[in-house]
Amino acid sequence: MQTPERNLSSLNDLRNIPVSTSLAGVNGAPIPGLLSNVATLKRDSLPTNANQSNIQPVYEVFASLQGIDLGAASKVIDRVVADVSPQLKPGNRIQVVGQIESMRDSFRNLGLGLLFAAVLVYFLMVVNYQNFGDPLVVILALPATFCGILTMLFITNTSLSVPSLMGAIMAIGVASANSILLVTFARERQLEGATSFQAAVEAGHTRIRPVLMTAAAMIVGMIPWPWAAPAKSRTPCWRGR
Repeated sequence: MQTPERNLSSLNDLRNIPVSTSLAGVNGAPIPGLLSNVATLKRDSLPTNANQSNIQPVYEVFASLQGIDLGAASKVIDRVVADVSPQLKPGNRIQVVGQIESMRDSFRNLGLGLLFAAVLVYFLMVVNYQNFGDPLVVILALPATFCGILTMLFITNTSLSVPSLMGAIMAIGVASANSILLVTFARERQLEGATSFQAAVEAGHTRIRPVLMTAAAMIVGMIPWPWAAPAKSRTPCWRGR
């Protein structure tokens, strides 16, 4: 049963709500009573908002970034969650969602995509070269490319993000293409009668210019021009449950 809120202006109004009883009076009519006679009322505090997720009650904590990147903030939040989780009651847990969850999903998907791309490119080159040795030589250029990517990220003090991962994928593609050029030219020189060392030296000497042109074109295309920078937005970075 409900009482209109306009009739309840104080705790006494709540106590004085009339209720019917099962006791009968002289004329057989029910004896009127008050709510305070059958119930104990007291003041207490409750959350102003009651949120649920999949029918489960949740407490949401919002935060935004200032002077720190999202990856560093996620590490700090993970340490806080690790310290607080043992203090929770059984059945309660903390889940970090929002942009941090999207960032981790993007990193995982891009990493898997990069791995599968390298494997598929290798098998495609196996079909093209009709052997397993030359494609392996081409793939051996990728570890050096990873070292160069990490070195440039360290020198430029750039954090690992989705744009930097996309640039890494482009760098790996360019390195694979340049390696294919070198290996193909060296194989042709070997078929003409040159030794492996001579073929490698001539391939490096002859193909150095197209390799540098390709790398320079990619570098110029990846430069973030100042007038093309997007406007900064201030949105919540994560939400804890």
